[in-house]
Amino acid sequence: MSSDVAAQGDPQLPDSRRLRVILVAVASTLFLASLGNTVVAAALPRIVSDLGGLDYITWVVTAFLLASTIGAPISGRLGDMYGRKIVLQAAIGIFLLGSAICGMAESMGVLVAGRLVQGYGGGSLIVVSMAAVADVLPPRQRGKAQGWLSSVFGLSTIIGPLVGGYIVASWSWSWIFWLNFPIGLLAFAVITLTMEKAPPSGKHRIDFFGAFLLATLLSCAVLVANLGGAVLPWTSLPVVCLMLLAPAVLAAFVVVERSAAEPIMPPSLFSIRNFQVANSMNFLVGMTMFGTIAFVPTFLQVVKGLDPATSGLFLVAMMVGLIGTSMLAGRFMSQTGRYKWMPTASTAFLAVAMLVLWTIGPETPYWRLLLSLFMVGVGIGPTMSVSIAAIQSAIPVENLGIGTASVNMFRLTGGAIGTSLFGGIFAMGLTRHVRPLLPGEGDQAITYELVMQLDPVLRQEVVQAFADAITPIYLVASALAVIACLISIRLEELPLGTTLPDRRSATPAE
Repeated sequence: MSSDVAAQGDPQLPDSRRLRVILVAVASTLFLASLGNTVVAAALPRIVSDLGGLDYITWVVTAFLLASTIGAPISGRLGDMYGRKIVLQAAIGIFLLGSAICGMAESMGVLVAGRLVQGYGGGSLIVVSMAAVADVLPPRQRGKAQGWLSSVFGLSTIIGPLVGGYIVASWSWSWIFWLNFPIGLLAFAVITLTMEKAPPSGKHRIDFFGAFLLATLLSCAVLVANLGGAVLPWTSLPVVCLMLLAPAVLAAFVVVERSAAEPIMPPSLFSIRNFQVANSMNFLVGMTMFGTIAFVPTFLQVVKGLDPATSGLFLVAMMVGLIGTSMLAGRFMSQTGRYKWMPTASTAFLAVAMLVLWTIGPETPYWRLLLSLFMVGVGIGPTMSVSIAAIQSAIPVENLGIGTASVNMFRLTGGAIGTSLFGGIFAMGLTRHVRPLLPGEGDQAITYELVMQLDPVLRQEVVQAFADAITPIYLVASALAVIACLISIRLEELPLGTTLPDRRSATPAE
């Protein structure tokens, strides 16, 4: 990649050696942040055993997701104003502070507070590191780099639970958080030494009220999706209040952003076709992606009788497809400058893959399950690389940070809402298909151990009923992928330039 860039002869570009170091540092920060979300899953039972507070266990994950979703757009906008370097340095510091709070936690409440701090830093690192690529590479060369960064994000999903399980088995769960420090401090040092400070761009006016409203709006969306129907009933007062608050906050946010001197989320972005198309597609693909990750292990454990660790390994097939096609899509964009057809083809393939998953059952062989999940990854991968390239090529250079952040924001929000939607479909399926077969079990969780204690004839009926309850999720996911495919047709293929845009032309509003 460096030789290709050097060949462009752009005097603004860093030399090839320094460029490689910057990209390694950026990839390290992205890996650090994304691993922070997945590594804790395997440690949750041990954490609850040591700290108690079983009622707060979901908040260990939800707090990180919530804070990272909020941190992404705010830090992306701050990066546009003050430069990526200082925001990345601050985000690493915040992430490590949160890690220290988690590592020293002696109660579940302190751990959740630490995860909030860690999540804000992690969400900031993900989007600002991806936006930093746009500062050192011309559009034509970003595709390859973004493909690699997307693969880093996918890789963390694979190895996070494995690393977390190994650490918990070998040492204390607190080491999950303390081991962030060597990577974080090394990335901080490299960024400090290699990345240039942004040139002065005048006095900025931070949109504090807009940032508060955006954080409130995203909090409502994520909390309703994670709590409604799972932790709290949909008719409970907190969930109803959050659902009523969301549209009011949205209306206020739109009014505030239209009048702000430097809005946290510029309304003009929503009039750009590629911004509309790519983020609508991201939202829908996020729903299908996180829905698959959430419910495939459950199917494998109850229907196929696999242990949790083995069922999680099946997702490696999905991530291999995702990583491979994300990298190939990035390389194709760098070599040809073309990208319009890829998300249309990949989301169509994703729809087919979800239809294949819809047909699985107790007798489905493992090789077919692995192939189905690989197909899902193939359908998702190109959308991750193309979305960023399409948005970055369409928006003004002064909005690169918030534009890049929007990709992650819409994908995570879609994932949270999709997981909640699919959870509701699954719960209805259990009520319709499984509970009538187990009238004496009440609301007891349906596990493989419970199923194995049943009479063989009843066991076979329950396993088939459980499969019938979970597979409609993938029919709905297929429909969402079809909608994403139709939306992607509107994507506009803009030229990918071979020189860096001049950021000095971006000045704050007077």
